[in-house]
Amino acid sequence: MRILGDSVRLRYLELLGDAVDFPADYYQGEYIREIAAHARAQKGDGLRQEPAEGFFKSIAEEEIFADIRKTLESIGIVFQSFYNEHSLYTEGKINAVIEALTLRGLTYEQDGALWFKTSTLGNEKDKVIVKSSGEPTYRLPDIAYHVEKFKRGYDTMIDIFGADHIATYPDVLAALKALGYDAGKVKVLIHQFVTITQGGEVVKMSTRKANFITLDELIADVGADVVRYFFLMRTISSHLNFDLALARQQSDENPVYYVQYAHARICSILRKANDEQAETPAGATGSVNAVYVFQHPSELALIRKLLELEEVVEQVATLLQPHHFATYAQSLATTFSAFYRDCHVLGEAPEVTAARLKLVQATKITLARALALMGMTAPERM
Repeated sequence: MRILGDSVRLRYLELLGDAVDFPADYYQGEYIREIAAHARAQKGDGLRQEPAEGFFKSIAEEEIFADIRKTLESIGIVFQSFYNEHSLYTEGKINAVIEALTLRGLTYEQDGALWFKTSTLGNEKDKVIVKSSGEPTYRLPDIAYHVEKFKRGYDTMIDIFGADHIATYPDVLAALKALGYDAGKVKVLIHQFVTITQGGEVVKMSTRKANFITLDELIADVGADVVRYFFLMRTISSHLNFDLALARQQSDENPVYYVQYAHARICSILRKANDEQAETPAGATGSVNAVYVFQHPSELALIRKLLELEEVVEQVATLLQPHHFATYAQSLATTFSAFYRDCHVLGEAPEVTAARLKLVQATKITLARALALMGMTAPERM
């Protein structure tokens, strides 16, 4: 945040006509210039002496956070509450953790830094929690934040981290346990990184160098449903290659298109059945009292697949692995395709058509629910 604020400050000074030496490791994006321009529009030329961590950091945080919320909402993600990490510092909660760990003999100073004795808690090496510069490492605010979570009375806390945090969270859990908290209430999910490929080539991205494809651009390119599905279709432990060429395709090779087209196809079958029923003269449909017993292997396979949804929901909730929804939706679409290929629905004996239409309707409902559970739409026409 300090570097972010200083990046905006320097771009602001550039707008005032000052010669600026802009560090290579600062944030290079055009959005930094836009924030600087907004700062000047609000405050004019009166910010020459403003420190980076004052107004510049505040306006950068405010505008970027507003963009983040807007982007998340565009993909159907709405958070009900947020916690500002800065409050851990201003309210003394960082220092409280240091004091609590020190009281238990779990800290020591070396080379000007403050170390956490993780080696006494089962980990291989001790870790720095405050650098010689006085700046905390990731571990310290994470510990303080989790202490606050416990104080708020949560029974289960789910942490979602990128793979770059895989070495950090064991120290956080060790500290919580040492401070007397039940670390077993914290479930840690580690996500592997996402790579975007285009034309068979990896798109190299860097936030600092402003070389990236934003989520907004991805949504505008392929649509919110495709973005959601692609992020959901792999287990979190698998590296995701987001293939832009595949995401743009409207063919069976695109898993999103394949699943949504199955739903649209079902809607078309039901519309045709309604039209035929409306055109059939009264009394010409034959006996409506005859009973049809499902016995074709493709009928039975579809019924069994429909009954799996409840089990899949429980699996996702228990294992915290939403990719099972995508796997199920894909499998259901394939199973329905086989059923429709093997079993004529319309034009059969009235009892056969009526029974199979019920099965088609049940598939429509189930497929729509699977898509809804993934936050996706179930189009009726494609």
